[in-house]
Parts: sequence; structure tokens; C-alpha cells
Amino acid sequence: MIDFTQATVFFLITALIGFATYWHCRAADTGDKSSGHDYFLANGGLSWYFVAGSITLTNLSTDQLVGMNGNQMLLLAWWEFAAVAGLFILAFVFLPIYYRNDCTTTTELLQKKYGDKNIRALISVLFLLGNVFIFLPAILYGGSLFLLSMTGLDLPLLAIAVVFAIVGAAYAILGGLRAVAVSDTYSGVLILSLALLVVYLSAKAIDFDFSGIPAERLTLIGDNDSPIPWHTLLTGMIFIQTFYWSTNQTITQRAMAAPNIREAQKGVLTAAGIRLLIVPIIVTVPGIVAFKLYGDINDAAYGRIVGEVLPGWLSGAFAAAIAAAVLTTFNSILNASAALYVCDIHEPYFGRVDRVQRLSAKVSGILTVLAIFLVPFFAAQESIINFVQKLYGLLSMPILSAFIVGLAFKNVDARAAILGVVAGVVLYAYLSFVWTPVHYIHAMFATLIFSISTSLGVNALFFKKRASA
Repeated sequence: MIDFTQATVFFLITALIGFATYWHCRAADTGDKSSGHDYFLANGGLSWYFVAGSITLTNLSTDQLVGMNGNQMLLLAWWEFAAVAGLFILAFVFLPIYYRNDCTTTTELLQKKYGDKNIRALISVLFLLGNVFIFLPAILYGGSLFLLSMTGLDLPLLAIAVVFAIVGAAYAILGGLRAVAVSDTYSGVLILSLALLVVYLSAKAIDFDFSGIPAERLTLIGDNDSPIPWHTLLTGMIFIQTFYWSTNQTITQRAMAAPNIREAQKGVLTAAGIRLLIVPIIVTVPGIVAFKLYGDINDAAYGRIVGEVLPGWLSGAFAAAIAAAVLTTFNSILNASAALYVCDIHEPYFGRVDRVQRLSAKVSGILTVLAIFLVPFFAAQESIINFVQKLYGLLSMPILSAFIVGLAFKNVDARAAILGVVAGVVLYAYLSFVWTPVHYIHAMFATLIFSISTSLGVNALFFKKRASA
């Protein structure tokens, strides 16, 4: 049961983060909130350190800390090492293109490349489906499970998830991207510091002795039965990272909100440095130690080890940091989802929005309710991180194919690209959930090639257009 000291520290730190965010945003020029560009891109006012902080903590939530440590093996560090490459691709390939085209959403680039609003709307719908049916409920579940595992509270997991959802939605609705990014950064400093402390104290709890742990849990070379077989690093892994870091609105929105491209690139490269030097150890070592101490306990590993190695007052601080990570990731996805709906679907098809903040609030409210209802489904999964990655393959590679075709080729009909996307969704679903001859990361690579080939083939055969590089 959580003690008085834990509770006091938890609420004090949570209140300080909220007050610091309010004070910074109150003093800043918030721009015209009736404009989608200003509301969703913070009026171009995010300095590089807020870009770095927001990108880092938007990704580093409980689905990472809880899910990766829940695998209880070093192999999961590959997701983070590969992410560094993904961030470099964002900084030097995609960001210059987004800034040259003055994009508010990543999908706006598709409309400008294909000259068609329908492909922009389709990709936005796919992003929205992924956010509401995969990421939002996964984040609520992971954060709630962690707090219950760490504190031993005898409360329904869904009740904790509802509190997270309501508070996270309030951040996104009332503050826009600026409040989200600022709270991300303040929370990020706290959570990275405490997570590193957990690594040290976890290793100390076993006297820095990792003997007795099975070799397959300490290797970076995965066999065919592991979550990341070594050969998947040669096929789908880099494209997964390219999709996530360079086309995903939730991530790129932060970099697109800097005052200029140089400031944005500084922020992205700083985030890459954090990803390389800090994140791999905090998402693997505590879980491995938990295996030696408690055995194979899956997603409960991180909460339990934190509860064991941290003193009471620091447990309260870490609970506050995790709560902040859940809130900031949740509100980041909500804010990005609202941007996709308002800019890519509502305005093109229903007309200009005079009160962006009001419509954004309605969209966020609907998505929040749907996410809450889906939490029990994620609670039934054995490993949240592997399940999320596998499920999101339905959307990621088909979406990436539309970007690759649009950027690499000219004279491609938007309808051909749309058919390529739809064909990719169907193929991946078949390869991953009906007939499973290969690992899902290989299936992602095959899906990407198939989607691109379908787009170019349909373009030539049915629309009689010859694509040119």
C-alpha cells in the first residue's frame, strides 16, 4: 500500500510540473488559436530543447519502459539503436521537405506531391485508427499497470486509466502543442534521471552479478524464435523506424513547430543522442535484473523492480514521473490526432474551421472515450510492446509506401497510390494473422515492397501513366 510520503511526493511533483508548464505557456506568445497552424504548431515557437524533450518523452512512455523491460532481455535495445537512424533520416531527409512545403501535418505533403486531397485524408484516417485503437489504449494500460505494480494499490486498473485519460485530455485541449511540449520536457528531465538511478540500484541489488541469467536474455543477436531475430535488422527494421520518426504526425509535429529548420534539426539530433546513450539501458537492464530476482513476470517486471529498489520518497517521485510520461504521451497523440482530423479531413471536406480549439476539444473527447473502452483488450495481452509493434504493421508500411512513391517518383496518380496502400493493409493482415510464414518484421518489409510495386503497376496499367524518378 502506498504510504503518506510516497503520496505527498507524488502530488507535489505532479503539481510542480503542471505549474511550471502553465507559467511558461502563460508568458509565451501563444499566437492565434483560431488558426490550425498556430494552435497545432505552437505558432512556430518551440526552441530546440523543447523539440528534443517532447520527441523523447512522447516516445518514452510506459509502452517503452513497461513493455520493453517486460520482455526481460537485452535484445529489445535494438529498437532504440535503430531509432537513432530513424531520427537522422527525419533530420536530414524529411524535415527539409516539410519546411520547404510549409506543412502543418505530415499528410499535407502527400496532397502537395500527388495534387489530390483524398490520399491525404485516407492516410490521416489510417493514422487516426492506429492512434485510437492501438497507441492510446496501450499507453493507458501500461501506465496503470506500472502504478499498480509499483505501489501495490488495490484499485481497478481501469479506474487508474480513466484518471490518466481525463487529465491527459485536459492538457491537450486547453494548452495545445506548446503546453504538451513544455510538460514533456520538464517531465523528461525527471524521468530520465530517475530511470538511470533505477538501472544503477537494480544492478546493485544483484551486486552487479548477471551470472545465472540465460544467455539468450543477455545477447544482442536474436535467434529465429526471439522477438527480434538478427536477420530482421536487415529487412524491415529501418523502414519501421523511418515510418515512425519521419512520417508519424505525433513525432514530427514537434520538429515542425520550431521557428526554423536549423532549430528543428538541433532538437532532433539531441533526441537522437539521448536515444543512443541513455534509453537502451533504461528499457532493458531493470527487466533483466527482475528476471534474476523474480523470474519471468512479463510486463509487471518494471513496476515491481522500481518498487523494490527505490526508497519510499523516491518511489513517489518516480510514480509522478511515470504519470507525467503517460500524460504527455497520451496528450501528444491526442493533439496530433486532432490536427489530422481538423486539417486533413474537416477543413478540406466540410469547410474552414473558425474555432479550432473547440473542434479539437470535441475530437479529443471522442478519442479519449474510445481509448478507455479498449484498455481491457490490451490488458489481456502477454507482451504489450511486441503486440503493439505487430498490430501497427497493418498501417505503418502501407502508409510509408505512399510517402516513398510520392517523394521518389513523379507522374503517379493518387488513386494508384491509394490502391497500393489498401493492398498493403490486406497483405500484411494475411501474413501476420492468417498465414504466418515469416516474422512480422519481415512481413512489414514484404508489405512495403508490395505496396510500392502495386502503386507503380496500377499507375502504368490502369491509369496509363509512366512514373519517372
